[in-house]
Amino acid sequence: MLHATPPERIPLLLIGADAASLEPLAAALAQVRAVAVTVLAEPIEQVCATADLDGVAAVLVDLESRRRESLVALQGLMARLAGRAPVVVLTDAFDDALARWFLQIRVADFLRKPVSPSEVLRACVQALRAGDAPSSGGRIHAFLPAAGGVGTTTLAIETAMLLQREHKDSRCCLVDLDFRAGSCADYLDLEPRLSPDEVAHHPERLDQQLLEVMLSRHRSGVAVLAARGRPAEPPSVPAAFVLRLLDLVAARFDHVVVDMPLGFDPWTEHVLVGADHLRIVTDMTVPGLRHSRRLAEALVERLPEIDPKVIVNRFQQTLLFGTGLRRADLERALERFFAGTVANNYPLVREAIDRGLALDEVKAGSNVSADLRRLVVTSAQADLARAR
Repeated sequence: MLHATPPERIPLLLIGADAASLEPLAAALAQVRAVAVTVLAEPIEQVCATADLDGVAAVLVDLESRRRESLVALQGLMARLAGRAPVVVLTDAFDDALARWFLQIRVADFLRKPVSPSEVLRACVQALRAGDAPSSGGRIHAFLPAAGGVGTTTLAIETAMLLQREHKDSRCCLVDLDFRAGSCADYLDLEPRLSPDEVAHHPERLDQQLLEVMLSRHRSGVAVLAARGRPAEPPSVPAAFVLRLLDLVAARFDHVVVDMPLGFDPWTEHVLVGADHLRIVTDMTVPGLRHSRRLAEALVERLPEIDPKVIVNRFQQTLLFGTGLRRADLERALERFFAGTVANNYPLVREAIDRGLALDEVKAGSNVSADLRRLVVTSAQADLARAR
C-alpha cells in the first residue's frame, strides 16, 4: 500500500498492476479534500479476495480486460462489495460485449485508456455523488415497438408526464433513442439538443455538465433528451456512447423513460438488459399480436435476464355479439407476456400531438391516461415501496 487512509476522510481504493500509472491518478484524486486514496499496486486477481473493503467509498480498477482471470476477479470484487460502493473501471481494450458485461455486473462507470487524470477524477467524483443518493439510480422504463405506427412514442411521452405528475418530488427524463426518425421533441414542440456527432465517438467526454446542455425542458417539468432525426442516413452511434448517456441520466433522474427505435441497433440489447421495465407496444390486430409474441419470446431466449411485457395499444372493446378481437383473445395470444391494454382515443392523441401538449392538458382524466396510470405508475410505486 502506497498511501495511508485518514479515517476522517472518504476512502477511495485504487487497484492495478502498474504503480507508475496509478500514482498520477492518486495524486489527481487527492485534490478532492474530502477523499483519501489508498493504492494497491497489484493485479486485481491477486487482491480481489483479500483487499480490505471495510468502509471503502469507491473503488477504481485498472483492468487488463484481455485476461480472463482479471475479468473473473472483477466479478468477484463486485460480489464482495454487493453494491456498498461504486466501482469505476479503466481498460485498454473495449468492445460492445465488454460494455454489456460491465452493465450486467453493475459497474458504475468505465473509461478507455489512455485517459487523463482529470477525466478519472470526474468519473470517481460522480460515482461517489451517485453513491450518496438514496437509491442506486433512476428506474428505467423502456418502450419497444413491435411494428411501426403502433403508438410507442405517444405512450412513452404520456408515461413520462404521468410519472412527473404522480411523483411531484421526483425528476423524470424522456430519452428518445431513435436517431433515425425520433419524434419525441416534435410531439412536444421542443428543440432537440442532443448532438451525437460531437461526442458519440468520445463517450468519456460526457459528464453531467454536458448533459445539462443537451437537455430540453417541457413546461410540465419533464426533461427531454432527443436528437434531430436523420431518416436518410444510417445510424453510426456506438454502444459505449448510448450506455454512458443512459448511465448519466439514470444517476440524475428518478425516472427515465426510453423511446426505443424499431429494429435493432448494436446497442439495443445493452439498453434492454439495463432497463427495469421493458414494455413492447403493439396494436390490436392478429399480425400485431403474433409479432409481439415472437419478439418477446426471442428476447427472452437471447437475454434470459429480462422480463418483457406487451401493451396492446388502441384497444376497443368488442360488443358482446360483435366480431373482432376481445380482451380474452389478447390474453390467450400473449399469455405470460400480456401486460394490459390502452384505450383507443385517436382524436385526443392527435390534438395533443398537434398542440405539443400532454394528454391531460387537452382532457383531464382521459381513458388513455387512466390505462397508462394503471399499467406504469402502479409498478413505479411498487418499486419505490420495495426500495424503502
